[in-house]
Amino acid sequence: MRNLLVLLLAGAAVAAVALSGHLRLAVALLALLVTAGLVGLWQLARRINGSFRAQRDALHEMRQLTEQVQRRVVAAVERERLEAGDRHLETTAAIARDRLTPDGAAELLRDQHGEIAATVQLLRAIEPRAPMPAAGAGPRPTDLLGLLHLVRSRKPALTVALGAGPATVWLGYAAERAGRLVVVDHDPARVERTRADLAAHGLTGAQVLLAAPAELVVGGRGTDWYDVEALAGLTDIDLLVVTGPAPSDDALAPALHVLGRRLAPGGAVVAEDGPIPRQGGYDGLTPSASPAGRWTVLAPAPALTPLPS
Repeated sequence: MRNLLVLLLAGAAVAAVALSGHLRLAVALLALLVTAGLVGLWQLARRINGSFRAQRDALHEMRQLTEQVQRRVVAAVERERLEAGDRHLETTAAIARDRLTPDGAAELLRDQHGEIAATVQLLRAIEPRAPMPAAGAGPRPTDLLGLLHLVRSRKPALTVALGAGPATVWLGYAAERAGRLVVVDHDPARVERTRADLAAHGLTGAQVLLAAPAELVVGGRGTDWYDVEALAGLTDIDLLVVTGPAPSDDALAPALHVLGRRLAPGGAVVAEDGPIPRQGGYDGLTPSASPAGRWTVLAPAPALTPLPS
């Protein structure tokens, strides 16, 4: 608008000079005005061309990003499909080997369909930013779905997971919106691999600690567990997850003995189904309702409200 006003004033000035009889001056002003107009058009063309190039580059980058996300999602779905195919072959082999009854075969197929449905729900709940690690011997999709539901519903500020494995990346995605995740493992190679997986997914809020195996005495009996000194900084734990490979088969009892006492108010312990140390709980922790999957949740018993007298 301002440029148009300037042109109008310049044109009026040229007309006034011409009417006053100074034709040469009018011609010179007119030539100057035309030249300024051409320069303005050239600058406008440059700006339009630059804007077009910027939009074209942004569109190209968006297309590349979309293609990368599509490739990652397709790779994750394809991996799960191949694993589902392997489970189907195992089921077929089990039917042929053990000569299952039709009811038993139907139950196995229902279990397989449930795992596929859980995988679909996992990929809907979480959008991986890189290919997910292979499941291997880790928790099944139904168990992972239950664990992620527990983390998201409790929203822990600090989650500590004992044992790194295929579930670590899924757990990192679930915990990144709530707070911090610290994973403890005793195997250096697995620690480095887990750190690389978390970095590939951009899960910067997750930390992997290396704690060498060390003997721990629990209830007068020695057992192999993590070096307690390496865990000294873990306090006010909102959620303690005991899963994955441990230095010994007895993973829950030493975890409760050392870290169960460091839970934040309202904190809880979740572990794969197994025997619970001490009938009725451990240091005020009692079994509570479990989410979907094979998990046992230990949490402080709710305080009883006294009845009115």
